[in-house]
Amino acid sequence: MKRKASAIWNGGLKDGKGTLTTESGVLDATPYSFSTRFEGEKGTNPEELIGASHAGCFSMALSMILGQVGLTPEKIETTATITLEQVAGGFSVTASHLDVTVTIPGADAAKFQEAAETAKANCPISKLLNAKISMDAKLIA
Repeated sequence: MKRKASAIWNGGLKDGKGTLTTESGVLDATPYSFSTRFEGEKGTNPEELIGASHAGCFSMALSMILGQVGLTPEKIETTATITLEQVAGGFSVTASHLDVTVTIPGADAAKFQEAAETAKANCPISKLLNAKISMDAKLIA
């Protein structure tokens, strides 16, 4: 399977503007800029898209792994916080922290924690990131 996304950038770093488009059309010439990335202006940026990818991938992986141990979640809520830091030679994504809350009535907490750790280590986006990946996983039983 291959998925595509593209970016177009016009101008210099601080005064330029760009657009992001995905093959599915979910993003279609979606604007981004220096100010949406670094100055908090409303709009998207690469780091939040990585966060969305990590949160979505992890949630699906956790659902699969829970199913393999006989647990069916009612709801999985995941927020990924991506850390972009200035390091020697420029900027780098150095970490992704997953905050996870899962509702599974009557679930075994040990099975849940093991499944969450397995999903964190093995979802394809976790494997892609060359960053520290941490997690706080909460079970609502």
